[in-house]
Amino acid sequence: MYPYLFEIGPITVASFGLMVATGFLVAMHVLGRELKRSGIVESSEVATLVIHTALIGGLIGAKGYFLLIEAGEPLFSEQWFDLLSFKNLGYGLTWYGGFVVATVAVLWRLKRKQLPALVIADNAVIALAIGYAIGRIGCQLAGDGDYGVPTDLPWGMAYPDGVVPTSEKVHPAPVYETLSHLIIFVTLKILRRSTWVPGQLVAGYFVLAGIARFGVESIRLNPRIAFGLSEAQIISVLLIIVGLIWGAMLCRQPRSKVK
Repeated sequence: MYPYLFEIGPITVASFGLMVATGFLVAMHVLGRELKRSGIVESSEVATLVIHTALIGGLIGAKGYFLLIEAGEPLFSEQWFDLLSFKNLGYGLTWYGGFVVATVAVLWRLKRKQLPALVIADNAVIALAIGYAIGRIGCQLAGDGDYGVPTDLPWGMAYPDGVVPTSEKVHPAPVYETLSHLIIFVTLKILRRSTWVPGQLVAGYFVLAGIARFGVESIRLNPRIAFGLSEAQIISVLLIIVGLIWGAMLCRQPRSKVK
């Protein structure tokens, strides 16, 4: 494992932070290209707006959810400021919290600028899939404890030098998530070429991402809170249901060709 890659003077470059930054840059490039194909004027500026808003909203949501729900810390306690500091930027992140806040923040800004929110969102989930896949490589390199239960499978891995070390072979869950979101990225790109209505790719992403996360959570160490399911699995089921219902509703609408 390589939690820290190199140092430049007093600055230590962490593998997690570098891969997350790379994921956002790649997502911005992909989103700009997809928006241009959809005929969005000033596609690069819109892509920058979406990615920057998602980055800030995602970090606030991911940290806030972890501190309030998982850590149970009082609002704006000393622990809040400690975890929000630059040195702890990669610790205490909850994906669903970041996803919800980032989505609300992006939709709010798009509405203020009177931009076609659903059209942009359809393109954004394609970028989100590839960005997430790259970001999870950082979890694998850092060995941050985001792995699964012990396994005897040939691809099981130990993380003796990780941020959260273990000498026992476990499921490399970050690798599974990277691979699953690469598949989601390719699937959405294929669906992108077919006929669709605004919002349909978002519904498809909800279903695919929910299935992927539910599957990975089945081999993680996270505690089960109800019906033998973890919190993330319950949220995944809700995401799948929303995606299926929304997708079915959109299928009844007249479809238009993608540019």
